[in-house]
Order: sequence, then C-alpha cells, then structure tokens
Amino acid sequence: MSSTPRTNDAGTGATVHTRTDARLGRFDLRPVDPAGDAELLHSWVTHPKSAFWLMQEATLTDVEREFMGIAASAHHDAYLGFHEGEPRFLMERYDPAHVELKGLYEAQPGDAGMHFLCAPTDSPLHGFTLAVITTVMEMIFADPGTRRVVVEPDIRNSAVHALNEAVGFRIERTIAKPEKDAYLSMCTREQFEAARQAGTTGETGQTRETSGNAGGTKSR
Repeated sequence: MSSTPRTNDAGTGATVHTRTDARLGRFDLRPVDPAGDAELLHSWVTHPKSAFWLMQEATLTDVEREFMGIAASAHHDAYLGFHEGEPRFLMERYDPAHVELKGLYEAQPGDAGMHFLCAPTDSPLHGFTLAVITTVMEMIFADPGTRRVVVEPDIRNSAVHALNEAVGFRIERTIAKPEKDAYLSMCTREQFEAARQAGTTGETGQTRETSGNAGGTKSR
C-alpha cells in the first residue's frame, strides 16, 4: 500500500497458510521478517487504536528487537497477514506452557496460544476482523497436534471478547497478569468447528466491527 510504510513482501519465507473467504477474498500468512517488516509493524502497534497491544511507546528499534526475539524463540512465532495481497494483520502463535501463561493455568498437551492485531484503519471493512480471526484459528488447527487454543485478552477489550465468542471461545476465569487483568479463555477444535457449522463464523460477517484493533492483547 503506497500510503503505509514498506514491508518486505518476500518476508522470511513462503506463505504458510491461505484461506479464501467467500465474501472478502483471499487471506494469506507468512512469517514476519523482523528487519523488513519492522517499519510497517511499528506504525501498527504504536497507533492509538492499538492500545491493547501494549506497545504504544515502542521505538522502531524496540519493534525490530521484539520480533527478532520471537523469531529466535522455540515457543513463539509471528506471522504477517495479507488480504488480497496487502499486509493487513499480524498474528502470533505461542506455547502457553512456556510463554504468556506459564504458571497461570494448567497447560495441557496440544494447547496453543495466539494474539492477533488488525491494521488500524479509518475505513473498516465489514466482516473483516471476523474473517481474520477465522483465518488465524484455521491456521492454528491445521496442525493436527493442536487440540485447544488458549487466549488471555484484557477484560476491558470488549471487541475481542465478542469475536472470540463468535469462533467458539468460552471464558474460563479471570486471571491477574503483571500488565493486565485477563479473561482466560479456551476454544477446542470441536468448539471451533461447531461455531463454523452453526454459521457463527460464516462468510456474512455479522459481528460488529471496530475501526482499529480488535485482537488478542500482547503483554510486555
């Protein structure tokens, strides 16, 4: 997009997941390139609409270092998401037994954690965030070893609570993290598939949109 900071479209590897939404078109994910994508991601995570990402004061160097750390981790991955070929969202997948939730809940084999962030915009596309979280969940469950997705959104992030519920998440309890109070929420493979079958994650995109961030929060 000419109006946004550049990104290295080649990234650090090829596309790892593709989903076609019947109404909104193609969604792709590739690994984040910490150096090549840092400028773009810095513009997203420091935007006022991305407050729940908890990187408002980050410098460009901070962002590059953050994603270099994720790239080097054995328990954390970051992916840049594209809609119709344009970078539009960010996804992180992590092992909650080692990252974010270590010691805060009883981890089970097959658990996967995730965060996602839609690029802040003044012209939201109806149904877009629902399509994004559906794409993210589909990618995570494409790994046959994944049995359950675990998330820990800020209790104040009402937009993401609605989206999480739409794809099958259920709140287990409130947990206290150093940076926030969060709703520990779970979605099994069966719950996700049931939500899709029920049409909750269908292609009509009936979930209310927000004008910017509507993703799982990121702790610092």
